[in-house]
Amino acid sequence: MSRTDPRLFVIDESFLWKEGEVIPLPAGQAHYLGKVMRLQRGDDVVLFNGRDGEWQATLEEVQKNRATVRLSSCLRPQQETEGVELLFAPLKRDATELVIRMGTELGVTRFRPVLTARTNTHRLNLERLGLIAQEAAEQCERLDVPALMPLEPLAAVLARWPVRRRLAVALERQGQGGAPGDCDALLIGPEGGFSEEEVTRLARHEAVQPFSLGPRILRADTAACAALAQMGAARQGT
Repeated sequence: MSRTDPRLFVIDESFLWKEGEVIPLPAGQAHYLGKVMRLQRGDDVVLFNGRDGEWQATLEEVQKNRATVRLSSCLRPQQETEGVELLFAPLKRDATELVIRMGTELGVTRFRPVLTARTNTHRLNLERLGLIAQEAAEQCERLDVPALMPLEPLAAVLARWPVRRRLAVALERQGQGGAPGDCDALLIGPEGGFSEEEVTRLARHEAVQPFSLGPRILRADTAACAALAQMGAARQGT
């Protein structure tokens, strides 16, 4: 594997990958390899599908809207990303996309957008956000792509949240210390923070572990990335 070899995520649930298998690629990836990267038959690519590990492959055919590759060897066996689920209130488009991109790089296993009292955006383009997560996974060399759940009210999520799944919640001027590394999920609020009713509901939930990111008030997207980085560092240190 060369660092310059294009690395692509392939959605393929038809069979288990093995040496010599020919994999068809969708039109978008065919265009990327042929027109953007200028690859030709015989050039190397790297593929992963979130199930069978990472594979070295060779282009068998590349045309405008069609390409096929032949698997040659498994570079890495499948390994699930060790991270947390991220619950977040949707932000403006660019900020939401930043959360998805950087969250993927920082090991988020699943994104769960939630509606809060002060959420400014009530519509999400899940298809576009899914592509951003996929591109980030390709770039950062993780072996899976995080799931993206549909938008739903925070109250509904909390009502069914299991007590055993510890939920770290960034609360301004509340909680102590940085983001804990022993939680299963992280909740970041909207621009403007949680409402008083939401803070009360969170404080009463047995699974919630509040924490502070310091004396300064961070933007919601900055808070998400800072908390994820702290949680990752804490998990690695244990």
